[in-house]
Amino acid sequence: MSDRSEIQFTLAHGSPQSMEGRTEREIRVYRFLDQLNIAYERLDHFSMPGDTMDACETLGRLLSVRICKNLFLCNRQQTVFHLLIMPDDKPFHTKDFSKQVGSSRLSFAKEEDMIRLLDLYPGSVSVMGLMNDSPHAVHLSIDEDVLKQTMFGCHPCVNTSSIRFATDDLINVILPAMHVTPQFVKLPQY
Repeated sequence: MSDRSEIQFTLAHGSPQSMEGRTEREIRVYRFLDQLNIAYERLDHFSMPGDTMDACETLGRLLSVRICKNLFLCNRQQTVFHLLIMPDDKPFHTKDFSKQVGSSRLSFAKEEDMIRLLDLYPGSVSVMGLMNDSPHAVHLSIDEDVLKQTMFGCHPCVNTSSIRFATDDLINVILPAMHVTPQFVKLPQY
């Protein structure tokens, strides 16, 4: 396999022309964005899954966007679930986030809860998974620093493609269409 710096990628506008070889969860994302008339760009990177922050940093540079950390968390009883979107360069400290959302003892949720609620697998967690959360069981929190970026980057529910669209569209069109009201948090940089 070649070095990641040698791999060539092409930025495309909108949905793939052919959906052959794409998963149903990925196709649902493209259909959803297209129905909302969201302008977005797509980067397919089948040979380099974006399943680590290092890979996402490389993909973010190729997309000219910051790919954020997406943390799927739950309380100790596993009855309350949170999706936290935060800048990739901020450290995550449970106590800082827990205090702001009024929940104690948060930890990473189990893979089976991620699959059941968001139809996502580890390494592909994305705000777009909230479109699959029909019971609205997952609370969305977004660090305020994410809103400072003009463009927002994420996976379309698979880690072999990445998309970018206006952060404004995320907040004012996409999330309302999902019936999701985010809570904005301010996590320290320390």
